Amino acid sequence: MYWQAYSITQIAKSIGVSTNTLYSWRRRDKWDESTALERVQDRMQVRLLRLTEKPDLTAHDFKTIDLLTRQLVRMEREERRSEEKGREKKPKNHFTEEQIGDLRALVLDSLYEHQKRWYKQRERRNRFILKSRQIGATWYFAREALLRALETGNNQIFLSASRAQAFQFKKFIQLLAAQVGVELKGGDAITLSNGATFYFLGTSAATAQSYTGDLYLDEAFWINNFLELRRVAAGMATHEGLRRTYFSTPSTEEHEAYAFWTGDLFNKARPRGERVEIDVSHKALKNGKLGGDGIWRQIVTIEDAVKLGFNLVKIETIKMENSPEEYDNLYRCRFVTVGERAFNYNAMIGCCVDGFNDDVWPDWNPFAPRPIGDRGVWVGYDPNGGSGNGDSAGLVVIVPPAVPGGKFRIIERVQLRGMEFEEQAKAIKELTERYNVQHIAIDATGIGDAVWQLVIKFFPLAVKYQYSAPLKRAMVLKALMLIRAGRLELDAGMLDLVQSFMTVRKVQKGGVMTYVSDRKRGSNHGDLAWASMTALYNEPIGSESGGGNDSFVEEF
Repeated sequence: MYWQAYSITQIAKSIGVSTNTLYSWRRRDKWDESTALERVQDRMQVRLLRLTEKPDLTAHDFKTIDLLTRQLVRMEREERRSEEKGREKKPKNHFTEEQIGDLRALVLDSLYEHQKRWYKQRERRNRFILKSRQIGATWYFAREALLRALETGNNQIFLSASRAQAFQFKKFIQLLAAQVGVELKGGDAITLSNGATFYFLGTSAATAQSYTGDLYLDEAFWINNFLELRRVAAGMATHEGLRRTYFSTPSTEEHEAYAFWTGDLFNKARPRGERVEIDVSHKALKNGKLGGDGIWRQIVTIEDAVKLGFNLVKIETIKMENSPEEYDNLYRCRFVTVGERAFNYNAMIGCCVDGFNDDVWPDWNPFAPRPIGDRGVWVGYDPNGGSGNGDSAGLVVIVPPAVPGGKFRIIERVQLRGMEFEEQAKAIKELTERYNVQHIAIDATGIGDAVWQLVIKFFPLAVKYQYSAPLKRAMVLKALMLIRAGRLELDAGMLDLVQSFMTVRKVQKGGVMTYVSDRKRGSNHGDLAWASMTALYNEPIGSESGGGNDSFVEEF
C-alpha cells in the first residue's frame, strides 16, 4: 500500500495498526530505499503467489501466471547483468599496496638473524651461499623472491635439480601470499598482476635459455653438468638490475661447482696478473665477503645459525642422529674429499634425471594411487641394524627395463625408522597394494629374516639374501656396471639416495676386500643404497649391455 502511494495514516486506518508501528517498519525495512524495479517485482510476486493458491484456476489465470513468471525471470536476468557490469573485475594474482606493506612487515618479522643477513645482501648481483641443512634457506629465498617481484616487477626464476624440488619454492610462495589474503594461481609459472612471473624449472639447459629474470639456483653442488647449466642459467640474469643467487649444501670436491665456488674457474683462463686469491675457509666467509671475481660468498653452518638465535634444532640431537662424517658434510659445510668410496660422485649425479618432465618419465605420476600404473616393479629392502644404534631401514621401488639392456628407474624410496619388524613388513605390504610388484629382495641379516618370514605370507616369492663379503662385493659390482653402462636412473630430487651411495666404502676384512656403510648411531643413508643394490641384483651380472654372459669385470 505504501508503494501504491497510500500515506502512513491511511495505511494505519486501513489495517488497524498504529502509525508509530508503521514508521518503525518503514525505517527497519528501508521502504524508501527500494528501487522502482524492486517495488514492481514485489507486487508481481505477491500477485503470482495469490494466483497459484487458488483452488480452481481459469484459462485466464494460467495466462496471467505465465506472463508474471516470464516477466520476473526477465527482471532478474537484467538485474544480474547490471550487477556484473557495475562490479569491478579483480585482477588475477593481485596485491594491493596495503597487502604489499603487510607482506613486507610479515616477512621481516619472521626472519632469524642469519636470514636477515641474507636479506641485507639481497641487492648483490652475485651471491653464493654454502649452507647447512635445515636452516630455512628455501623458505627464506621464496619470501625474498615474492617481495622482490612485487617491488621491482622482475621475473623470479627458480632452478633446481628437479621440478619437484623447484615446486617447494612455489608452495612456500603461495602459503606466504595466503597470509595476506591473496590466492596465487598458476602451474609451472605464476604471473602477478604487475607482470612479474615466477618460473619453477628443473635443470634442463635446453629450456632454460628462453627466460629472463632474477635467478635462484638451488643445491648447486648436487646438479649434474653444473658448468654447462650455469653458463646458460647465468645468461638469464644478464641485464642490469638482475641478480643471481646460488645456494647449496656441500657435496664433494669432485663436483664441477667446486671450482666455481673456490674461484678456480674464474682464474682458469686468465693471465697470472689478472687472477684473484679467494679464501673460502669458514673463518674468512662466516660473515660473508665479496670476492675478487664479483661474487659475495658466505658459509653458514648449523652452529653459526644456532649462535645467532636459530632455535628450531638441537645440535646435540643432530650429532646423535648422524655419524661424524655426515655431520661435518651436511651441517658443518665440509666437502667430502676423494677417498676409498665405492661409487664416483659425478657418476651418481649423472644418473639423476628430472622425472617430472613428461618427455623423461611420461608414465610416472608419484601422486597417483598407482604411480606407475600396471607396470611391473621390483622392491628392495635393507633392515635397520640389530645393534640398537637407531639406524633406519631402507625400502626402494625400482622399475626394471622393458627390454634387455634397458634402463632401471628408482621411482620411490622410503626410510623406516623406529619401527618394529612387524611394522616394516606392513610397509612392504602397502607397496604391493600400490604397485604391480613382481620381485621382492630382502637382506635377511639380523631382523631382516623376521621381516622376510612375514613378507612371504602375502608374497611367497620374496627372495632373501644372507649378506656376506663376496655377495656384497658382487652387488656393488653389479651396480657399478649398470652405472657405467648408463642403465640406472633416479629422480634428481632424490639427493638422499645419492648421499646413500656415497657412504659405501671399500674395506679389507680378514684379507678380503668388501664393502660397508657406517652403522653408527643415527646413520640413515647407507640403507637406501643397499636396498637398491639388493633389488638390482635380480638381474644377473653380465646383462648390463643387453648381450650374453661373455663379459667380465676384474678388480685389483
